[in-house]
Amino acid sequence: MRVHIATDHAGMELSAHLVKHLSAQGYEMIDHGPQEYDALDDYPAFCLRAAEAVAEDRRQGMDSLGIVLGGSGNGEQIAANKVRGIRAALAWNLDTARLAREHNDANVVGLGGRQHSVAEATEIVEAFLTAQWTVEERHARRIGKITRYEESGEIVD
Repeated sequence: MRVHIATDHAGMELSAHLVKHLSAQGYEMIDHGPQEYDALDDYPAFCLRAAEAVAEDRRQGMDSLGIVLGGSGNGEQIAANKVRGIRAALAWNLDTARLAREHNDANVVGLGGRQHSVAEATEIVEAFLTAQWTVEERHARRIGKITRYEESGEIVD
């Protein structure tokens, strides 16, 4: 599986760890930066590029997911969600990571590098990457309504 990753300065240490750890696990890691520490960097470009790459891979039928990191993960997740076709979920424990995939078919996980130890963050990311979409009708129906709004602006009850 291909995994696109991006961060800001607050998640660089965690990002470097995840790239190394997940590569050793057999994931194809694509790092969208930044490549150098800059305490004044702006995360949107990094996260948008990673989310765009996930969306493009998925349009081409590839098994691809994304990880966006920051101090809290909030802004990074918001940025990723601006990309059409991306469902980015902020995960703060194993259950939220798994449920993001199982119930919401999320394709990007957001995580706060300042909110977790490296070991805990690694477990959360692994839970996200290994969980599978359940394909249950109720969840598919709800995601369909979100997609319809994203594409047309129409709200369906």
